Amino acid sequence: MSTELTAWDDEADVVVVGLGGAGIVSAIQAKIAGADVLGVDRFTGGGATAISGGVFYAGGGTHIQADAGVEDAVDEMYRYLKIEVKGIVSDRMLRDFCERSRQNLRFLEANGVPFEGSLCPVKTSYPTDKYYLYYSGNESFYPWTDSAKAAPRGHRAKGKGLPGASFYQPLRDSAEKLGVRIATESRVRSLITDDDGNVLGVEVMQLPQGSPAQKLHRKLSKSALKWKNYNPGYSKKCERKVADIEAQEGVRRRFRARRGVVLSAGGFIYNREMLEEFAPKYRPGMPLGTPGDDGSGIRLGESAGGQLASMNRVSAWRFINPPEAWTHGIIVNRKGRRYVNEQLYGAAIGEAMVEDNEGQALLIINKRLWKQSRSQVMWGRAQWFQAAPAMINLYFNTKKGKTISDLEKACKLPEGSLKKTLDEYNGAISAGTPDPFNKQDKAREILDGPFYAINASINSKRWPCPTLTLGGVVVDEQTGHVLREDGSRVGNLYGAGRNAVGICSRQYVSGLSIADCVYSGRRAGLHAATGEELADQSADVEAGAEAVKAAG
Repeated sequence: MSTELTAWDDEADVVVVGLGGAGIVSAIQAKIAGADVLGVDRFTGGGATAISGGVFYAGGGTHIQADAGVEDAVDEMYRYLKIEVKGIVSDRMLRDFCERSRQNLRFLEANGVPFEGSLCPVKTSYPTDKYYLYYSGNESFYPWTDSAKAAPRGHRAKGKGLPGASFYQPLRDSAEKLGVRIATESRVRSLITDDDGNVLGVEVMQLPQGSPAQKLHRKLSKSALKWKNYNPGYSKKCERKVADIEAQEGVRRRFRARRGVVLSAGGFIYNREMLEEFAPKYRPGMPLGTPGDDGSGIRLGESAGGQLASMNRVSAWRFINPPEAWTHGIIVNRKGRRYVNEQLYGAAIGEAMVEDNEGQALLIINKRLWKQSRSQVMWGRAQWFQAAPAMINLYFNTKKGKTISDLEKACKLPEGSLKKTLDEYNGAISAGTPDPFNKQDKAREILDGPFYAINASINSKRWPCPTLTLGGVVVDEQTGHVLREDGSRVGNLYGAGRNAVGICSRQYVSGLSIADCVYSGRRAGLHAATGEELADQSADVEAGAEAVKAAG
């Protein structure tokens, strides 16, 4: 929307659109830098960060790693992530991300986020509540180990279960103490620009604050989020009512941004039409995030001339550990052929499953592994949200065969295909020859029946595969400015978090998205407020900590 408006309903130096992890960090950073900040959210804030596992990927020798007796270096973190990132950002930016890692952790702690150096002794997709530092990616596996010394870098916020709220709420509290103004139940519909395309502000449909409509909107939104994975039909019904309330009761308001607008409204996994357009292979997966991940922030950036990239990149989480026994099995496609190292991080398994094997996966185990896996999830070695799906799959999502041939028939696999795969797998172990997929340590022969096949495909009904989008608007790596296709900046417009292309837009490991939210959020917030780039972060963090302390 281009206009010569002279009247505004409200104004601030910086307007932040979307108050999830990246947005709240942007708001805090801009406020510490002296800006008047207005944060706007369609719901109540929090985004996917508030319902996540609260994991922050950090390394290079953080004080939490030191507390756990872990040695790490920036160079090792950089070399590891360089393999994961695969050139999605420049080496310069990746190096900067790693070098700022320790101070970004301090920034979070200065704003109240709790961490602890209790090291998880086993490899797992997510630790129990005894542990808050763990190997959250592929650090300990080949080929990563050939390039970098492994170190645990998953810093989990202190809290039970999935402590996303323990990560987010202190940041929200800090922002409000510092004086960030927050408008909830306020949906940004368009950007307001001048004739040269520079962003002047935003147009919002806002529910009257404190009104019955706002309260009903909030209640229905919470219900939609609560039931999205358990009763999707009811959840969608709540979402439709939410949209009706916005259309019927929303009041159009225009907020001026004197210095800049930061887009931090998440990804687009809940926009099924956009997913069908950009990444249809991932459409059968289970959306991971909130209804706010509808792509609206990305479309706002595009409407101002912003370039989109990596929109086909989606992370599919096919975690098979815990139970650890499942990593002793093998994963095959519908041709009965094995295609991945079963030890790997779930997103790496998911990528191989979707990109190269039509989303198909059968986890093959035998009776010995079936018993082991059951005992591993029954005796407190897994979180409830890991144990429950494992038990459901063991009892209600398996095909069984007394022999491999019987299992082939039960799964409708080509005759002799699974037998050939298992013979090759067992033969290599027996002969001591290298595994073709570099599986190590856990490789054991699968000899005695009966045998079981668990449906782990992306469209499995009893084992849903969580998915989240990784692409978005392209931003300047030094400032966070949204960029056009010709490389020029969209004036006064910034992107952060999953609204923008960032560190994890090629591949995902646990904690990397939140770490990117903090990194990109601070970058955008500071530049929007001051026109300056982040420099001496240690001094900046200390100043921020003092500001938070002074605010109460």
